Amino acid sequence: MTKQIFVGGVAVGGGAPVTIQSMCNTRTDDTAATVAQIKKLEAAGCQLIRVAIPDEAAALAVDRIREQIDIPLIVDIHFNYRYALLCAERGADAIRINPGNIGAQEHVKAVADVCRSRGIPIRIGVNGGSLEKELLAKYGGVTAEALVESALGHVRLLNRFDFDDICISVKSSDVPLTMAAYRLLHERTEYPLHLGVTEAGTPSMGLIKSAMGIGGLLCLGIGDTVRVTLTADPVEEIYAAEKILRAAGLRKDGVNLIACPTCGRTRINLIPIAEEVERRLAGCPKSITVAVMGCAVNGPGEASAADIGIAGGDGEGAIFRKGKILYKVPQEQIVDALMREIDRL
Repeated sequence: MTKQIFVGGVAVGGGAPVTIQSMCNTRTDDTAATVAQIKKLEAAGCQLIRVAIPDEAAALAVDRIREQIDIPLIVDIHFNYRYALLCAERGADAIRINPGNIGAQEHVKAVADVCRSRGIPIRIGVNGGSLEKELLAKYGGVTAEALVESALGHVRLLNRFDFDDICISVKSSDVPLTMAAYRLLHERTEYPLHLGVTEAGTPSMGLIKSAMGIGGLLCLGIGDTVRVTLTADPVEEIYAAEKILRAAGLRKDGVNLIACPTCGRTRINLIPIAEEVERRLAGCPKSITVAVMGCAVNGPGEASAADIGIAGGDGEGAIFRKGKILYKVPQEQIVDALMREIDRL
């Protein structure tokens, strides 16, 4: 089990449920836009939110943002350690830094000191694009060993300044490399791990990469908090993370939708039906399994564990519950009928 830290009031590691986080893509100094986006992300299920701090104006906006939101605020710092100090003074709940790019050791010490005094954890964020030149030379490029050595070197630096409230990430856009690095890091440290496949891409490819990398590690018992990176509205990252956690068996709340791929036995236009069911169930909080099946072969029998479902016929569909057919309705009424039965559960 990993060490437990607290980001605001949210536990990370130490057996706590895996948390979902995202990052705003608004200008941080545009307080209204940033707060509005954070509230949308929170409504979608985001538990921790990060904002970029590229300049002093962004750092000075942290307190105004923090006082208007309900989830912990993480600040992302690169190069200028003074921004980290400003953010800590203005109520940031956690700070993400790469100690290797914020200058002299006394700068790292200054950040460690202010974070220790205020109970603010630090995430050490290492990725394939920010490795030290000496490690690239030592390992002949970006490798799992190089990522882990970099991260643990930064841990030792913070430990030297009596700081141990740490979370670590070792991200890459390469899925096998990312997984290898996290597995190695998991073997070598007890600090909580922030999982992610960086620069995963658009939703079509990014979700696949993230499901493989993040989901694969979670299934191995590795990881304490996750961020899915998508070139899309950040709300899509939250939905993707929730799906990954459910698929990994780590989230039981919400609907588990199962649907058959269709075949030559299908006599109902199932694909748009499945898509509509998924859309209409997006915000459903019930912990149920809903089945959308194409025919009697893959319907009540094969999906008998479903709490409620449909099985297609010739232009019609049967509503079934736990394998027992309740009644049949025409295709154009099937989704409405299914939703009524779900409301009754």
